[in-house]
Amino acid sequence: MSRTTLAIEIPRFGSPEILQEREVPLPAPGPGEIHLRVSAAGVNFADLLQRAGLYGRVPARPYSPGFEVAGEVVEVGPQVRGWKAGDRAVALLGHGGYARDVVIPAVRAFPYPPSLTPVEAAAIPVVFLTGWVCLFETGPARPGDTVLVLGAGGGVGTAAVQLAVDRGLRVFGTAGTPHKRTFVVQDLGAEACFDSRGDWAGDLEEFLGEARALDIALDPVGGTATSACRRLLGPLGRLVFYGMSEALPGSKRSWIKAALAKLRTPTIHPLSLLLPNQGVFGIHLLYMGRKEHILAPALQEIYSGVVEGRWRPVLDQTFPLSRDGAVQAHRHLHHRRNLGKVVLEADGSA
Repeated sequence: MSRTTLAIEIPRFGSPEILQEREVPLPAPGPGEIHLRVSAAGVNFADLLQRAGLYGRVPARPYSPGFEVAGEVVEVGPQVRGWKAGDRAVALLGHGGYARDVVIPAVRAFPYPPSLTPVEAAAIPVVFLTGWVCLFETGPARPGDTVLVLGAGGGVGTAAVQLAVDRGLRVFGTAGTPHKRTFVVQDLGAEACFDSRGDWAGDLEEFLGEARALDIALDPVGGTATSACRRLLGPLGRLVFYGMSEALPGSKRSWIKAALAKLRTPTIHPLSLLLPNQGVFGIHLLYMGRKEHILAPALQEIYSGVVEGRWRPVLDQTFPLSRDGAVQAHRHLHHRRNLGKVVLEADGSA
């Protein structure tokens, strides 16, 4: 008997309205794989870049975006240990999360605490792991270090601010609205948050004074923001680059705007790092290769911190796990309306 599931796919590049929902084949889990019934799927800015045709490695269209899901194990394939039908799990995917069912390698699945709802669980993996790797795996962040989080009101931003504050770092952020800036300071504990649409670099430089420069800058923006981050770094400071949102300022792809964003992003020669004693990292969570083993213990510690109340997923809004819900979610992110994480929720999820 053939098996199918519903998936929301990218059939061609364009605005959010090009997303389509259709029935697609669902393979039986093979060796080392599990079948997960999806209750909630996280939405990330990278999904928008994929839909617009501005992302790097993608499968042949049509395909479903979505890097993270939470759900329940339906079936396990041969050679799978530690999972059984009925277990709750979150999973990291290269793509395919906007679907009612996924079949994935068991090594990409992780348990989550029973006190969390599927929506809460799905709001955590990508943003908190990205923040974790950027802050703690690219170098030894120490108490008292200064860190700048661009886009501090977004999904990764709200997670990174909380992780950094918990570790005793001095945290500064940027955000585009007064409400977001107030939230980042008053609710998340940042020392200050500056207007991302104004002269945030000048404001931060004045705030820090000449005697103190940045130790870490987290940059998902690109363009001139990258140059500003590097200028603000002190000796042994590091720039951690994990996105280029400036390449997609609207809901549709513009090659001119994407090219300008790339041109405005500085090319960094290794020799230019010597005298200032600086470092540059690029982070892509799903291409960790031989370092993937660090994700499971990191995610376990992250979930433990959530249960203990040290940090929390900042949930902005949920939309239905459907074509219309995905379109609304993408529009919401395009307009930068979100404070924290956006999640798609399946009907009847508990």
